[in-house]
Amino acid sequence: MTVEDFGVLSDGRKVTKYTIENGILSMSVLDLGGIIQKLLVPGPAGSPVDVVLGYDSAKDCESFRTNFFGALIGRFGNRIGGAKFTLNGREYPLYANDGPNHLHGGKDGFNWKTWTVVPEGEHALRLTLHSPDGEEGYPGNLDVTVIYRLEGSALSIQYEARCDADTIINLTNHSYFNLSGEGSGTIEDHLLTLHADAFTAIDPNGLTVEKVIPVDGTPFDFRLPKAIGQDIGADDEQLHFGGGYDHNFVLDPSSSLKEIAEASSPQTGVRMKVLTTQPGVQLYTGNSITTPQTGKNGHVYGKRSGFCLETQHFPNGTSCPSFISPVLKKGETYRQKTVYAFSLDG
Repeated sequence: MTVEDFGVLSDGRKVTKYTIENGILSMSVLDLGGIIQKLLVPGPAGSPVDVVLGYDSAKDCESFRTNFFGALIGRFGNRIGGAKFTLNGREYPLYANDGPNHLHGGKDGFNWKTWTVVPEGEHALRLTLHSPDGEEGYPGNLDVTVIYRLEGSALSIQYEARCDADTIINLTNHSYFNLSGEGSGTIEDHLLTLHADAFTAIDPNGLTVEKVIPVDGTPFDFRLPKAIGQDIGADDEQLHFGGGYDHNFVLDPSSSLKEIAEASSPQTGVRMKVLTTQPGVQLYTGNSITTPQTGKNGHVYGKRSGFCLETQHFPNGTSCPSFISPVLKKGETYRQKTVYAFSLDG
């Protein structure tokens, strides 16, 4: 592991970058938000490809913090309707940071906290965070552990959390992938397969509602490999609501680790498989990056410069009784695992 200064935030916090490698992959992680700042994977002709969008300084991370590039998200990923939820008969108001809704943990979610980072063996990092009772409106003192581990040509992310009171939780990672290399243009030519027969609908504010739509005959059918951009401009109400894909896909609900997606770049041949124990995955195609901005190495990022596959419980699950409950009971342990496995065509 190597450790480097990454700059200082406007509130005086110093940001540190930790880099680990295993001879196949190399990854840099910030203690700010647990951000995956760089991920180098094998590319054509032996040249590594950095497949995640990000920034080269703490200052830039702060300037564009609402993009959530590479960050750990919590306590609750995605949206909660009306910025409130009811648990055990009590209503908990939350911070509304996405129109009327609560998004990605609120004003200063886990993506903006300083995590404690220590090595976990030779090729892994252990990140820990304490979230006190009442933070962002959530009940209970919550302790979270995330382990980033390089396993051959795969990155695994293991999440654990415990709370001293009943609470709700939905942890994920918000990396934006571009398998042609960050800064190489849009991801609309990437081929994507999603092992999902249905997705959950959203309203005009992007909030997931309690309606499950079969993908058959819709632009959301990725059961066979299809370019992300093939149908993204279709005249479809759900695509209009999301400005593109920004939807939760319904997976096998079992808690076993299963393959749920595969993506590849026709430019580099870099291929990524995604496995998870979670019941849902959010496909987001960077629709909101409407103003060009400078990322790593001076590269300019624009609309659809990256795509996200955020493994998760269903968004707005506190208001949708038919969805798997996001409640974490006092004393119980929340666990999930997601793996991003890389290979090279040819």
